[in-house]
Amino acid sequence: MFMLRWTWRAILLALCALVAVQFWFLAHIWYWADHNPESTAFMRARLEILRETNPRARLQQRWVPYGRISGYLKQAVVAAEDDKFMDHWGFDWDAMRVAHERNVREGEIVSGASTISQQLAKNLFLPSRRVWWRKAQEAMITVMLEALLTKRRILELYLNVAEWGEGVYGADAAARHHFGVPAAALSRAQAAQLAVMLPSPRSYTPAVETSYLQRQSAVILERMSYARIP
Repeated sequence: MFMLRWTWRAILLALCALVAVQFWFLAHIWYWADHNPESTAFMRARLEILRETNPRARLQQRWVPYGRISGYLKQAVVAAEDDKFMDHWGFDWDAMRVAHERNVREGEIVSGASTISQQLAKNLFLPSRRVWWRKAQEAMITVMLEALLTKRRILELYLNVAEWGEGVYGADAAARHHFGVPAAALSRAQAAQLAVMLPSPRSYTPAVETSYLQRQSAVILERMSYARIP
């Protein structure tokens, strides 16, 4: 009886701790509805890695409001990362099914189906390392983001914290790093190239156009006209 009572107390304490953590996430998201985050969990983790070899390392990131980000970049990112962004509530179930079927067919994880909201949840709060609870927590944060923020704000946050190179975060830093222009001045072709870089942002060198980058940019350019943005 004594052990049973302590087991139930331990379970209750664990549940209380879990609820407290969720309220912590919720409070931050509510605050960020009209305040800009100074950094993200992903940015802090990356900076820590960079400072292992260079203690003076700093990140390139400058916040710009939604209206000062090229409309071409908004279209390109939605076309490349989440073409149903305006229609779903955080999860693209059709894309998830297709990705699962492909992964089963290949026998390994070769395809993902994370929406912009899911990627934002990871960038804002979750460590880059893979742990067993991460996907469940990511889903809960995604629901909170969709419930508390508008689609415009979700996209604005994402474009300002996404990684676009070693130590390069956000649309403005990306535009200046790769093309020497502010985020508002990105051309249609430049925006498409930045969208292609998102899945593997540290693989690209400024002013160097690989054949892969050219091919994928052409695909994004064709899809941009159909991309719906807030």
